Amino acid sequence: MRIAYVLNEAFNNIRRNGLVVLGAVLAVFVSLFLTFGTLIFGEIARVNTERWQEDVRVIGFIRTDFRDVEGLRVEIESWEEVEAVIYYSPAEALEEARVLFKDDPRQLQIIEDDPSIIPASLRVRPVDLNDYDTIKQRLTNSPGVSDVISADEAVQQIAAIRDGLRVFFWVLAIALGVAAVALIANTIHMAIYARREELEIMHLVGASNWFVRTPFLIEGVVEGVLGSGIAVATGIGLYNLARDRLADLPEFINLTIDNAFLLRWGLLMIGFGAIVGIIGSGISLAVHKYVRT
Repeated sequence: MRIAYVLNEAFNNIRRNGLVVLGAVLAVFVSLFLTFGTLIFGEIARVNTERWQEDVRVIGFIRTDFRDVEGLRVEIESWEEVEAVIYYSPAEALEEARVLFKDDPRQLQIIEDDPSIIPASLRVRPVDLNDYDTIKQRLTNSPGVSDVISADEAVQQIAAIRDGLRVFFWVLAIALGVAAVALIANTIHMAIYARREELEIMHLVGASNWFVRTPFLIEGVVEGVLGSGIAVATGIGLYNLARDRLADLPEFINLTIDNAFLLRWGLLMIGFGAIVGIIGSGISLAVHKYVRT
């Protein structure tokens, strides 16, 4: 009976303060929509950054008189900074050069006149972009390697983008979460103040603190879950719309992310909305004199 009464009071509070509750729901929606949207954008950035990272190689060109290429490849692959090493024979390198310089007839003609200028090479993929310089230095000092080329500036830019986005997304998510807590706390504060006389009467007739407080806690949870649920649904809907509308983007930009990511973070956002509601309500209840004897 008490549970039914508490639930009934919670939803009566919501009905009586419809505009205030709507404001709180919209506040939670905006905060968590931005948070969820930030996570989706962050995942897209992470996926694309990892794809670009996979294409980054340190290339070591092999001397024509060096014979133990396989031994060198195995040795390099054993380095803890190295994820994989791919050997390109002179023939494979020549075919690659023909593709790369297909729009540069003069350069292509030079290669065709003397294919021997294209040496064999080892393409080294680092475990992490931070290992790039170490691999380059070790490869330069390796026997049989005549020259090493790398894209130092591009690597530094990719690493900076990756690390900067990671920090930015989490700072923004935390800031917006704190804002949502504050907004719900303010809404519950207003609801308590509007019912202050009724709450004083309840205390006078012997109602316990938790009996008085629980409807407001439930109200906060409902506001948090409703706002976060709408935020998640809107975020997923807009993501799907953008992905379909921007299907003709350049090939090196990929907007597709795993559905498991959307489901996992969507449920976490709804759970976070409930937690935000509890914390916001709890803060307001802790400081309000009308809900304690």
